[in-house]
Amino acid sequence: MNLGLSGLAAAAALTMTACATPAAPAVVITDLSSDDLPGNVRALAEGAAEGFLVSEAQKKVREGRIYYDVEGSLPDGSEIEFDILMTVQGPEIVEIQRDMPWAEVPASVRAAAEASAPGMLPARVIESRQPDGAVIYELFAPGAPADPAMEVSLMGGAAAVLAERWPH
Repeated sequence: MNLGLSGLAAAAALTMTACATPAAPAVVITDLSSDDLPGNVRALAEGAAEGFLVSEAQKKVREGRIYYDVEGSLPDGSEIEFDILMTVQGPEIVEIQRDMPWAEVPASVRAAAEASAPGMLPARVIESRQPDGAVIYELFAPGAPADPAMEVSLMGGAAAVLAERWPH
């Protein structure tokens, strides 16, 4: 069933109301050139995927945590992003993200989203692989690119709509 933009907006509004959490503190974002990345952050990103080339980066400070979002491409031309958290032990990859078409999202994730918001047809989907094997799908409503309207986790084949925003 396709409800069109007004149906998606209503579904997204219902989902956002159901999943609403208090407003997050401000995030401080600094755009960086690839040369401005700390050496250990750059080495971690480049070593995580064979042939990965950094194209752009940002430093984000959120809730006292420091992240580096390192975007780039693989030899086949596909684009990925590493979200790297600075820890006491050094930089750690906490997410590997890529955009993907809604049609390529696993059926169980699409079904969970549809059950929560009938007619769900996101304008953008980000697949976010976690170190523990979980995959978080961030679903963005048309005209609302800043924050996902819904997040669905996939772990061990089971999909579930998240009630709270994923921490990274």
